[in-house]
Amino acid sequence: MRHPETEVGLVHWFEAVQEAEWQTMQDVVSGLSGTKVLNGERARFAIHGGNYRLIAAFDFRRGIVYIKFLGTHAEYDRINALTIAQF
Repeated sequence: MRHPETEVGLVHWFEAVQEAEWQTMQDVVSGLSGTKVLNGERARFAIHGGNYRLIAAFDFRRGIVYIKFLGTHAEYDRINALTIAQF
């Protein structure tokens, strides 16, 4: 693992997403602290105290979450969070 310090935060995020039955962005914000809504389908999550960022896109109708970006805070500052499709 390239950044082992993120493991606990990423596992927590992944488990929360798996268990969730979110229908709206407000559900996402209520379900996970450190969430910032970017638009109607994307949100940013603070990982490991905000040192890392994860951007996910949501297809609420199908119950699918797409990870679009995962990187350091500095890397996040250099991307367009609304259009990035790293994965």
